[in-house]
Amino acid sequence: MNIGNYQLRDREESFINLNPLQTGGRTTPDARKAIISYIDGYSICDWCKGALHITTEPDIAGFLIDVSDFLGMDYALPTNGCREAKYGVMHAISKGGSILCDANMHYSSEISAERAGLKVYKVPNNGEPEYKVNPLDYAEKIEDIKKETGSYPDLVLLTHVDGEYGNLVDPKQVGKICKDYSVPFLLNTAYSSGRMEIKGKKLGADFIACSGHKSWASGGGNIGILAISEEWEEKIFKGGTNWKSKPIEILGCSSRGSSLMAMMASFPYVKERVKRWDEEVKKARYLVEELTKIDINPLGESPKNHDLIKIDTPVYDKIARGHKKKGYFLYYELKDRGIIGMKPGRTKRFKISTYGLSWDQVKYVAESFLEIGGD
Repeated sequence: MNIGNYQLRDREESFINLNPLQTGGRTTPDARKAIISYIDGYSICDWCKGALHITTEPDIAGFLIDVSDFLGMDYALPTNGCREAKYGVMHAISKGGSILCDANMHYSSEISAERAGLKVYKVPNNGEPEYKVNPLDYAEKIEDIKKETGSYPDLVLLTHVDGEYGNLVDPKQVGKICKDYSVPFLLNTAYSSGRMEIKGKKLGADFIACSGHKSWASGGGNIGILAISEEWEEKIFKGGTNWKSKPIEILGCSSRGSSLMAMMASFPYVKERVKRWDEEVKKARYLVEELTKIDINPLGESPKNHDLIKIDTPVYDKIARGHKKKGYFLYYELKDRGIIGMKPGRTKRFKISTYGLSWDQVKYVAESFLEIGGD
C-alpha cells in the first residue's frame, strides 16, 4: 500500500525477517501504542521537571532506576543511540591519550574515539574462520601502549558481541585486567543487553552502552542507554555550569520522544525474554548445523553463542554464476518463500539472525536454504 511518496512497511507482519539489525528491536504491541501516542513533537516533555531523567510523568526517572538494576549498575541515562553513549564516556575521560579496543568493534566505536581525541589501539582477532578476540590479550596490549606512549590507555572498550560474526567475548577477564591496571572499562552491549542477562559491575564494567533499536525491542528510533557505576557519576553525568540538571555529555536531554517511550513500554517484555536466552542460542546452533549439510561454512566462533550468524556460501555463489538473475536469485528465492532480511545481490557471504523466531520458523528457514541449495 502506497501513501504519498512512500510505501507502508509490512516486513514483520508478512515475512520471516532474518536481518540481525532488526530482530532484537522488534517492537511489542504496547511499544507500538506508545510510539503513536507520543509521536508529536516534544510530547514526552508535557510534564517536564527541568530535565528528562528526573521526569515522573511519564515515569522516566523510575524507569531509569529499574534499568540500572536490570543492568547491574548504579545509574543510567537515555541517549540518542549506543554510539552516543560510547562517545559520552570517551569524551568525559579523554586526556588526549589513547583507547584500547577489540579488532571486531563497530565502526562507530572507532569514530567516537577519534572525535574524542583518543588514539585507537586494537586487540587483534585470530583471523578466518573464527575471528575470535582473546580477552587475555588486553593485558599484553596495555603493556605495549605503555611502552610506546609512556602511559596506560585512558579507556578500554570491549565489544561484548560484535555485529559482524556474532562472537561473544567474556567481559569478566577484560574487567579483571582493567582493574589490575586501574584503567576504566567500557562494555559495548549493542547486541547483548536486552537479549541476554547482564550484570555490569559483576563483569567488572565501569560503563555499559546499550542499543535500543538492536536489542531492546524499541524499534528503529534513535534510543540507547548509558549505565555507569557510582564512582563515575560526577564525571560522566556532570551537569552544566549554569544548567546543573543538564548532563553535559548527552547535551542535557537526549531522546525526547516516542523512541524512549517505546523502550519503556517494551521493558517488561525485555526483562522476561532475557531469561530465555539459552533457547535462542539453541536455535542459532540448530540452523548452523543444518546449513552445513551443504556447501555452507559458518564464520565466527563455533559452536555459536549468539543468534547473529555469518556464513560463507559457495553453494549459492556457484548457482548465481549460471542463473539469469545472477547474485539476486537467492534474495528472490527466499522472498518467494516468505523470508527476507538479507541484502539483495549477496550470495558469497551474508549475515542472518534467528532471534525471536519460533522453532517452526527456524526449521522452515533451514529447509528453505537447503532446498534452494539443491540438497
